[in-house]
Amino acid sequence: MTENKFKEIYTLLSQHFGPQGWWPGDSPFEIMVGAVLTQNTNWENVRKAIANLKEAEILSFAALSALSVDELAQFIKPSGYFNIKAKRLKNLLQMITARYQGKLELLFAEDLPAGREALLSVKGIGPETADSILLYAANHPIFVVDTYTHRIFSRHHLVAEESDYHSLQEEFHDKLPTQSALYNEYHALIVALGKNYCRKNNPRCTQCPLQGV
Repeated sequence: MTENKFKEIYTLLSQHFGPQGWWPGDSPFEIMVGAVLTQNTNWENVRKAIANLKEAEILSFAALSALSVDELAQFIKPSGYFNIKAKRLKNLLQMITARYQGKLELLFAEDLPAGREALLSVKGIGPETADSILLYAANHPIFVVDTYTHRIFSRHHLVAEESDYHSLQEEFHDKLPTQSALYNEYHALIVALGKNYCRKNNPRCTQCPLQGV
């Protein structure tokens, strides 16, 4: 029954919201940078920071690697916590340089466990950021879990309230086909539902497309 519920929710959300076209980005590198910048902020702020990098013509591995942490921080100010995020981006670039000769495609060519281990070895890169990079930039089939996922599925009593990141992720891996395109779209639809209906405070339950699930 639960397996049907997970699939049923995807169908209902897809019918309600339509295709999400997520993650916005012109290249895998841009998507990777965006995954770090979106920590603790909304996408509009990330978009402004990315625009700054593009305008300065430095949205490339080589260009960002050549900047100091302080220089990079100034370009990504709109994303908030910019000093911390500049350090995290530099840590990520340094790992790719050390392990993969600065070639993003070599990281993405790793099998999923090895790629995930490499990303999680970077200070400031947690499971959600690592999995976002693996799914959206590298097209690996791994489900990205966030606060919206936990809120929605625990409110519908499909996962335990105390579920951690890994156990919640396993629920999706167990109950859905292993398809990166499906994981991509499903997560984007969950975000849309969380933002528009299943809010932390004052949720719009009576208008929710999952009403009755």
